[in-house]
Amino acid sequence: MKSDYFSDQLVNWYDQHGRKDLPWQQSPTPYHVWLSEIMLQQTQVTTVVGYYQRFIDRFPDVISLAKANSDDVLALWTGLGYYARARNLHKSANIIVDVHNGKMPTSLDHLTALPGIGRSTAGAIMALAHHQRYAILDGNVKRVLARYFAVEGWPGNKAVETTLWQLADSLLPDKRIANYIQAQMDLGATLCTRTKPRCCDCPLKQNCLSFIQGNPESYPFAKPKKISPIRKTNWIIAQNPAGEILLEQRQASGIWGGLWTFPEFETTENIEVSCQNKLNISIKSISTEKQIRHIFSHFKLDIRPYFVLCDPRSNQIAENKNLTWYRINKALELGLPAPVKSLLISLQ
Repeated sequence: MKSDYFSDQLVNWYDQHGRKDLPWQQSPTPYHVWLSEIMLQQTQVTTVVGYYQRFIDRFPDVISLAKANSDDVLALWTGLGYYARARNLHKSANIIVDVHNGKMPTSLDHLTALPGIGRSTAGAIMALAHHQRYAILDGNVKRVLARYFAVEGWPGNKAVETTLWQLADSLLPDKRIANYIQAQMDLGATLCTRTKPRCCDCPLKQNCLSFIQGNPESYPFAKPKKISPIRKTNWIIAQNPAGEILLEQRQASGIWGGLWTFPEFETTENIEVSCQNKLNISIKSISTEKQIRHIFSHFKLDIRPYFVLCDPRSNQIAENKNLTWYRINKALELGLPAPVKSLLISLQ
């Protein structure tokens, strides 16, 4: 299905109302497009802008990113969430340097072979940086297409996603592809919003099936509800006589992979013995504060913080390269999960 109406109306609207001053639009190299698309996954533009600018200042190109220490990369990502994105960026940068001579790949297949780059992100790089006819299907575009064609079903369902990809491919114009792709994203972000869409201002309303039906907010269908499980853990926030805090670097994979957190215990039974055996610290005093709840996309984590003052015999920690004493100001320069950073700031 080809619809010049759809693309023409979108591009004309973009010329008058589209966003043209975002930092990654000023120099849309493949690297800049890649970084912005990864940061924008699951994250609002207003949040991303500051992170993007700091990241580009520190790592202006793929080679500087590849040379970086993973801790430095994660530190710049602290607070942005979904940390696998940062780890995959770093892995991909190294692959680009080692396999592609430091140049971003120029084919969709080579791009999607890199960690963390899916079909939509690769399509954005090809369209926005190389001006090639490739579709994207981020959250904004899914919403626009689902409403325009009144596509039933949750977009996370494989069959529904396949339908949306077919529609996205069929609508690609022959010219001004970068402006068209940006227009789709801008329309979803500014007019065709998840709630309270501004349909009266939409350039597509004349043929939009959900608008004609009078129920645009019914599309796309919501994800089937699932009760998020609750997990519990206990954090030992140990401080030695020098005022340093004990932190532990997590394994590279999994939740908060590669980030620095407080040591964890599943149970606080015999906490003094556990601290002695696992951390080689002797407790001078211990207190606890109210529970903290941190919400992930697929579960909730209830954290009970235990504040531990150590006696002078605790300067030597157990033989574990992942355990290190840090002064708080230095700790705040590491890659940290948001609740760890908040607790460290409160301790200052």
